[in-house]
Amino acid sequence: MSLVLRLFDERKQVVPILAWLQDPEQLDATCRQQAENLASLPFAFRHVALMPDTHGGFGMPIGGVLACEDILIPNAVGVDIGCGVAFARTNIPAKVLGEVQTSQGTLAQAMVSGIMRQIPTGFEHHQSRQPCRTLDAVQGQVQAKGDLPDLEEGYYQVGTLGGGNHFIELQEDQEGKLGIMVHSGSRNFGYKTARHFNQRAKAMAGDLRYEVPPAYDLAYLPANSSDGQRYRRWLQLCLDFAKENRERMMRITQQVVADALKRYAKLDMDVTLEVQAHHNYAVLEEHFGREVWVHRKGAIAANKGQWGLIPGAMGSYSYVTKGLGNPDSFCSCSHGAGRAMGRKEALRSFSTEEVMQDLKRRGVVLGKIKKKDTAEEYRLAYKNIEDVMALQEDLMEPIWKLMTKAVVKG
Repeated sequence: MSLVLRLFDERKQVVPILAWLQDPEQLDATCRQQAENLASLPFAFRHVALMPDTHGGFGMPIGGVLACEDILIPNAVGVDIGCGVAFARTNIPAKVLGEVQTSQGTLAQAMVSGIMRQIPTGFEHHQSRQPCRTLDAVQGQVQAKGDLPDLEEGYYQVGTLGGGNHFIELQEDQEGKLGIMVHSGSRNFGYKTARHFNQRAKAMAGDLRYEVPPAYDLAYLPANSSDGQRYRRWLQLCLDFAKENRERMMRITQQVVADALKRYAKLDMDVTLEVQAHHNYAVLEEHFGREVWVHRKGAIAANKGQWGLIPGAMGSYSYVTKGLGNPDSFCSCSHGAGRAMGRKEALRSFSTEEVMQDLKRRGVVLGKIKKKDTAEEYRLAYKNIEDVMALQEDLMEPIWKLMTKAVVKG
């Protein structure tokens, strides 16, 4: 049964903090301070919600949910606007990935090689201009002034994975079926948008109604101001771009997988379910009888019956879920396992060889061009996904548990 901590210091906070954790000690110092900063904002609505995967971010904790009336905070959305996950469940028995041999090794190894040939990873982009209906639809409607991204850049970025914790995985659920999961966002397109509007918010700070200490890194925009309306347009553009980016990679991956299954295993693949879930965004919703801008930074919507995706760490488990619509979390739940240590600490703590051996013991095929930073994404650098799931039983219902069988990383 999940537990909810209520943290409220009336000397410093305007609203309480609700944290889906067992103990306040589970909050790292940075996360706790950032949550208290959020809870002291004069326009924070009702309370601040922290998911069980929460940890320190930039300005706002990752795994945090903040609601505001008529206010948008670029850093409460994050720099990878629209980052999220796509999933496809198939009719294929996942065991064939390891059982069937090809000229490139196991079927899983052949699939990973095929994916990497067609989908750029890390800092790589496509060499030729790609079709993109999202960007086509806004030509002439948005102005890429100053340091906002040039729309033309996006045509070379759509259908690319990026690096960090982004991945493409082949997975096996508890019924033995093969699933495909893609985790990525709006690439450099969203990063430039977030940076631009955070700078605009900082520049406006002295002329706005509410004062927010610069040290908080929570500069805001009135939602209906000129800059606020522009941010909303660019925010939606980034969300649409991120979704299309994942869709493009999902279609390519499905084709690679289907072709390999047909060629080597004489199997025809059907997709039986597809799910998409953003986890870095802001959206206007009604909660507790008020229309508010809900900022989910490293959190997904979990309205009653809504499909959700909660990926674990590389080589671990992920989940397909359905929301329970808990109003206290603003109908949200965690977006993943959440980091237990920073990237630099992970590199100091674990060697590449240690991670590679762990993946081998777990039967996971890794596709990654540059392996020197592999330890950043080691499963032990993250919280245990089972602990995270147990802490949010009142927020979502697990439907399928998915084990990593092969993973492509940037």
